Amino acid sequence: MAADHPIRIGTAGWSIPKMSAPAFPADGTHLERTARVMAMTEVNSSFYRPHKPETWARWAASTPPDFRFAVKLPKAISHEARLVGADAALERFLAEAGMLGDRFGPLLVQLPPSLRFDRSVAEDFFALLRARFDGDVVCEPRHASWFTDEADSQLVAHRVARVAADPAPVPGAGEPGGWDGLRYWRLHGSPVIYRSAYEPAVLDALAERLLEEAARRPVWCVFDNTADFHAADDALATMARLRGRS
Repeated sequence: MAADHPIRIGTAGWSIPKMSAPAFPADGTHLERTARVMAMTEVNSSFYRPHKPETWARWAASTPPDFRFAVKLPKAISHEARLVGADAALERFLAEAGMLGDRFGPLLVQLPPSLRFDRSVAEDFFALLRARFDGDVVCEPRHASWFTDEADSQLVAHRVARVAADPAPVPGAGEPGGWDGLRYWRLHGSPVIYRSAYEPAVLDALAERLLEEAARRPVWCVFDNTADFHAADDALATMARLRGRS
């Protein structure tokens, strides 16, 4: 089976644990070594703290032309402001991360588990975001109220894909939704979130699903089970399965 659209597999961050090191080139920074093997990485550090524009520019310059960064929205906007009154913070963040240039992949908006869907708040925020950012946007809501036809239709209206998350925090969260122009998986480790490696049978099924989805749209898959250093191995194993099927 061949994919008609790109399938980008990567990890949250770009540290290379010792057990995975033989699969990566020996020379260069962790990012340079990662970018020679994987097609993307997810910048999670932007959630916790800002980075200087020159840092973003240096990261972009360290990677090949077809490499992409998914970028996580700062928690100051998503968790502290809860999407309200974030105009200045959003402007500043997009100006900084925009130094990635054409390496800028999807912008990830992860929401706190306590944030209910409010049509007015969501409409104002995504309209604000779309007035300033024309790239791909994915959203990872974690409150059950976001998994309704009303919430989905609003995401579609703003070209926002809903993340498929594992473990699913609420029913429906394990499947992608919203805008169907792309699919984005965030795999946090199961059964122990952030720590467990995925069983071979799970990765087999995942590879098949990614290929099915890639027949219709670009696909992104991020392993975030980094606490016990399984993300890189799971990403590499999934990439090998895809090569074996294509």
